[in-house]
Amino acid sequence: TQGCASCKKSKTTCPFTICFRFIKIIFMEVILKKDVENLGFIDDIVKVKPGYGRNYLIPNQLAVFATDSERKILSENLKQREQKNKKIISDLESIKKKIESIELKIRCKVGEDKQLFGSVNAASIASQLGKEGIDIDKKYIIIKGVNIIKNTGSFSAIIRLHRELSANLSFEVIAE
Repeated sequence: TQGCASCKKSKTTCPFTICFRFIKIIFMEVILKKDVENLGFIDDIVKVKPGYGRNYLIPNQLAVFATDSERKILSENLKQREQKNKKIISDLESIKKKIESIELKIRCKVGEDKQLFGSVNAASIASQLGKEGIDIDKKYIIIKGVNIIKNTGSFSAIIRLHRELSANLSFEVIAE
C-alpha cells in the first residue's frame, strides 16, 4: 500500500510508502572543539541536524560526535579547566573595567547631513581599541542595533571577553 492515512483522507496520491509530512526532524549531539558563531562555545554539547554535523562541523574539525567516551573525556577536561577559568575571568575583570571607562571617539570624514564617507564597523572599533592598548578581535565586537554605522552620533557595543564575561563600550563617531 502506498501513501498514508492523511493522504488517503485528502484524496491525494503520496508517492512514498511512508508519508514525510509527519516525520520529526532528528537531531544529533556533538561536542564543539572550537567556538562556532550562533551555535556555541568550545566544549559545549549541542544538538544539530545530522547533515550539518556530518558535512560541516566534523570534517572542519569544529566538533566531534558526542559518544560516551568523548563525554567522559570532556567531563575530565572541564574539571581541570575550571580553576584556570576562574583565574582568567579575574584577570579579564580589570580589562572590562578599563574598556567601560574608555571614552572612545572615532573621527571620520563627513559629508552633508552628517553622513560618513565610508562607515564604522567592528574592525574600526577594534583598531581604535588597539591604539588604546586593548587588543580585541573584531569578531568579538557586536554593535548594538546596527552592524555598520553610517552617521555621526553616540553608539554602544558589546565586547565579549570570555564566554561568561562581556563589557559594554560606549563610543562616539565625530567629524574630522
